[in-house]
Amino acid sequence: QVQLVESGGGLVQAGGSLRLSCAASGLTFSTYTMGWFRQAPGKEREFVASISRTGTGTFYADSVKGRFTISRDNAKNTLYLQMNSLKPEDTAAHYCAAAARGPYYSGTYQIYDYWGQGTQVTVSS
Repeated sequence: QVQLVESGGGLVQAGGSLRLSCAASGLTFSTYTMGWFRQAPGKEREFVASISRTGTGTFYADSVKGRFTISRDNAKNTLYLQMNSLKPEDTAAHYCAAAARGPYYSGTYQIYDYWGQGTQVTVSS
């Protein structure tokens, strides 16, 4: 079955960096648009970034543009999110997701078919 397993979360001070990874199995990774979402306690799930099947196209939420970079390695079936200049408001559980259809720039969770279990990112002030 399809599995998406996130790792790399943790506790970091404001201004610091983290790199999240998402290891995919059970699907043909290179045929899926991939995305990152996050959800803080008491808040709705929020789009963070997405990347096209080949990795040539990327799309970001305004709140992370210029600070976060999404990338993928199709040979390793792995998705990444490099997070720099972290802020306390970035604190949330971060999830990777895979979409078989839909444009990579949609920014909506409805197009995603599979989700990981999440990894917690906590940014202290």
